[in-house]
Amino acid sequence: MEEETNPFAASNMEEAHTFFLPFSVTAMVTALYEPDYRPILAPYIHVVADYVRVISEKYHYWNRSSGGDHFMASCHDWGAKVTNGAPNEIFKNVIRVLCNANSSESFNPKLDVSLPELSLVTRTLLVSTQSRETSPNRSILGFFAGGIHGNIRKFLLEQWKGKDSDLQVNEYLPKGTDYGALMVKSKYCLCPSGTEVASPRIVESIHAGCIPVILSDHFVLPFSDILDWSQFSIQVPVEKIPELKTILLAIPDEKYRKLQKRVKQVQWHFTLNRPAKRFDVTNMILHSVWLRRLNFHLPA
Repeated sequence: MEEETNPFAASNMEEAHTFFLPFSVTAMVTALYEPDYRPILAPYIHVVADYVRVISEKYHYWNRSSGGDHFMASCHDWGAKVTNGAPNEIFKNVIRVLCNANSSESFNPKLDVSLPELSLVTRTLLVSTQSRETSPNRSILGFFAGGIHGNIRKFLLEQWKGKDSDLQVNEYLPKGTDYGALMVKSKYCLCPSGTEVASPRIVESIHAGCIPVILSDHFVLPFSDILDWSQFSIQVPVEKIPELKTILLAIPDEKYRKLQKRVKQVQWHFTLNRPAKRFDVTNMILHSVWLRRLNFHLPA
């Protein structure tokens, strides 16, 4: 977004369809976090409120729409809470691009954009499983490894941890075990919500050619107004976690092959490039922003 050759940038402000608010919740937390401070979110709320005040006083674009043609992005868990907690509902019209796309909280699918979480390989743009060759012999039915963060993972581990060689559910893998390699060997990768609804595991699964099994409540899946997730993933209600193995074994081989083929087809939409390339994740995010911008009409 900041490159001089950015094809998405307008040559002048009057031509812009939307305005990007480039504040970083992660940077604010790094600079302002005080473990013993209560209320803990107050410093960040003050910063974003002051930021909007400066923007609104310096430029007329914010005031003409009350922020309706502006967007911000955050993958920090507090991104939704900080903007939702800002005074006078100053973010009520802003398009928020958020990883924490929880419709039971403040996330509004008609206005906000669900941002896919990407866990990048250190100092590269590769997702941790992106450079691997997919295995034709996927001997593991289902796989999960991760900490107990939130009730859904706790329930999953209580039901399946270490109990089945086909459905391999682990809290932490033994030291030296290749997490990505196990994904590549698996037909289905279990993607339970943690403390928040989203997880990099979904994108990692897609790049490993492993069909994501979404175990979540109230999670608005990324690009779901464009992509039909039922065509390349499995969604299992949380209360049916005890039936996971039965559900996965009941999927016919023909359907599995179609799902896996489509997983490979959507990999490009979850790939980060620099500079951005057509239909990659940057284009998909901005297209989602544009769809929501179309819903807002500036006053005549």
